[in-house]
Amino acid sequence: MCGIVGYIGHRQAADVILDGLKRLEYRGYDSAGMVVSPQGANLNLVKRAGKLGVLAEAVKTTPLKGTLGLGHTRWATHGKPTDINAHPHLSEDGRLAVIHNGIIENYLPLKKQLLAKGHVFASDTDTEVLVHLIEEHYGGDLVAAVRAALVEVSGAYALVVFHADYELIVAARATSPMVIGIGKNENFVASDVPALLPYTRKVVFLHDGDMALISRDEITVTDFVGQVLEREVSNIDWDAEAAEKSGYPHYMLKEIYEQASVLQQTFGGRFAANGSDVALDLTLNPALIDRVVITAAGTASYAGMVGEYLIEKLARLPVEVEVASEFRYREPVLNERTLCVVVSQSGETIDTLEALREAKRQGAKTLAILNVKGSSISREVDDVLYIHAGPEIGVASTKAYMAMLAAFELLAIWLGRHRGTLSDERAAEIIRALRHTPVLIEQALESREQIAQIAEAFKGYNDYLFLGRGINFPTALEGALKLKEISYIHAEAYATGEMKHGPIALIDDDMPVVTIATKSSLYEKTVSNIQEVKARDGIVIALINEADEEIKNHIDYAISVPETDELVSPLVNVVALQLLAYETAERLGLDVDQPRNLAKSVTVE
Repeated sequence: MCGIVGYIGHRQAADVILDGLKRLEYRGYDSAGMVVSPQGANLNLVKRAGKLGVLAEAVKTTPLKGTLGLGHTRWATHGKPTDINAHPHLSEDGRLAVIHNGIIENYLPLKKQLLAKGHVFASDTDTEVLVHLIEEHYGGDLVAAVRAALVEVSGAYALVVFHADYELIVAARATSPMVIGIGKNENFVASDVPALLPYTRKVVFLHDGDMALISRDEITVTDFVGQVLEREVSNIDWDAEAAEKSGYPHYMLKEIYEQASVLQQTFGGRFAANGSDVALDLTLNPALIDRVVITAAGTASYAGMVGEYLIEKLARLPVEVEVASEFRYREPVLNERTLCVVVSQSGETIDTLEALREAKRQGAKTLAILNVKGSSISREVDDVLYIHAGPEIGVASTKAYMAMLAAFELLAIWLGRHRGTLSDERAAEIIRALRHTPVLIEQALESREQIAQIAEAFKGYNDYLFLGRGINFPTALEGALKLKEISYIHAEAYATGEMKHGPIALIDDDMPVVTIATKSSLYEKTVSNIQEVKARDGIVIALINEADEEIKNHIDYAISVPETDELVSPLVNVVALQLLAYETAERLGLDVDQPRNLAKSVTVE
């Protein structure tokens, strides 16, 4: 949640910060602010409710001069999106600035104590408590004041602080992500890597409980007590251009079109030369696993549901998929023969991170399917299967979801081969299909015009029903989620066979029914379910295979995708549903990349 950028160096800080915030706007965009320190003077602050462009216009009329500064894009938790609630927050004397991501859980008792001591609060945020708390402890030593304040604070946060008397940024992390960028006679701090890429690829990821002291020429990492810590310097292997739109009108559309190449990156080097095995760099011993639990949030959980079908089918292991936000609170039953697979694009999703910690507490073996190296989850699991999707900027996940599906295909084959439940012949069939999938995705993208016409026809409808069977039931769930996320149209998804157990009551000529009807072992049953919809005057938009002419007699609108192995079909089928959501939102004139109320990485509970 929220975007943080800090700079200290030789450039004008405002220029660096505004550029970085633009690259992080997907993390939060209901208000934004910036503070710059002219040496020896009170801090210069500008902050505005609304999107980053409002702040950019304000900065044009109120130039901020100085080579030390902080900036923030906010996703509101405590307090409405207003100018006064926007970050940064300043002390009453105007010389101390604080920016904070996360939640201070004990802010109310702290605020009560500070009010009793005479502090005056201006905002409704929990963050302002930090400003007054640090100010209360400040006696000329900024670092000591921050450390003393954090002793009193409980919650999840990423924090950056500076004072007009110091050429120094103090950063601290407890759960929420924070990364330091290392330059020459300049250094940076941010909540995510894209903000740093135009300036450096050398970064240090802070761990929970880390504090960083950042000057122009030096970075020192300590714990909250002051003990100096060693932290690895990482080199980012993708560049700023990868995070740009490259001529596409939206990041989301660019990322949809990148999916064929993303698959090649995910699969790269992982298919064995014999054509029937995959090579995964895992320490896990499949012979010691009796059960798999997959836990994730949102889109990642639907990738996990596809993984459930694959692992049960190919490895013959019982699998459960758990919503991460509920997992640790219901006292799950795990043991040392349980494999807990956590799935997260960012590796910082707080619900998934806490689910991982609960699994480890109970002695389960842990594996993460991740995109971001150096993230919190990557440091805490036993094994990591990286998806190599590159930077994903659009809030509604597309290419990361695709890469997660690919990772589960690889994992299921690997488990099946090691457990002796997957034959040479069947493994080779699936691998051949996976190798061909990038070509099929390119072909599926050719249906965009067909999909755009359907989106135009139904953009005024308020409700959709999505149906899918077997391994494509999760595809229906993901299709409905995408439509909800970016077009704000209510959409429900059901297993097709469940339609007659309740949802059929909703069907009329005002509800489009999107049915995944590509070839599968349940194809005939799906056709029967379509006929049940038509018998009740329902409108059927069917996702079908290109060569299937017969089914067109039973549907109103067809979206054609190429045929592939049923176990691989979710990778091809989801592309059409991503495009349906995109084209619908585009026709409604909505902000595709930054849908309301959503942020890219949810780092608060």
